[in-house]
Amino acid sequence: MLDLRRLAKNFVTPFRQYLGRLTIADRHLRGEGIEIGAMQDPLRVRRGVKVRYVDWLSTEALRAMHPNKAGRHIVTVDIVDDGERLTTIADRTQDFVIANHFLEHCEDPIGTLRNLLRVVKPGGVVYLSVPDKRHIFDRDRPSTTIEHLLRDHEQGPEGSRQGHYEEVVRLGMKVQGEPQVRTAVQELVAQKFRIHFHCWAQTDFLSLLCMLQARAGFAPFDVAEFVANEREMVVVLRRLC
Repeated sequence: MLDLRRLAKNFVTPFRQYLGRLTIADRHLRGEGIEIGAMQDPLRVRRGVKVRYVDWLSTEALRAMHPNKAGRHIVTVDIVDDGERLTTIADRTQDFVIANHFLEHCEDPIGTLRNLLRVVKPGGVVYLSVPDKRHIFDRDRPSTTIEHLLRDHEQGPEGSRQGHYEEVVRLGMKVQGEPQVRTAVQELVAQKFRIHFHCWAQTDFLSLLCMLQARAGFAPFDVAEFVANEREMVVVLRRLC
């Protein structure tokens, strides 16, 4: 029997999530900044706010890599750079950085957050949306612990990369049977597919931010906003000095 309520919820939820992002963006984004990995879904900002788009490939290369998006608008990439490192962006030069559903794809989230905060001016903000694992295909995966994140940051992510792929295949993709698991992992590794290397529920991610506030090497920041937004969290970090 068709469940009309569930059908309606699946239709409405993305729209409500989109409106939630806009509401928070309107409160915090001013001046000039960058958005990482916007592709076909750039965050809409208030009139007068200027955004430059950062991605690891040019627009043309992204279109070639994603032929399934041929009929959709993809933003023009202004800066070709690794969004985890932002080596072409100088310190304290941006009023804001936007990164929607980006951090979970990073192999070193701690290093990435450090660099996002590094490039914003004092008083500037890092605007993040991060999926809440409880509401998506990561629901059966364990939340990434702070100890794991510190190990990936301090020792490099190579040691845990294979385990991440296996966990995604077994618990996210639900592949059954050892030969099938091995094949799926090999295919993802060969493609260098940017899986959700890490995943969090709300309290897990908030605990990470609290730990980073006291960690050496980070620009001092406040958690200016931390909001449950349908299937994700929207987080705004404000650099203090």
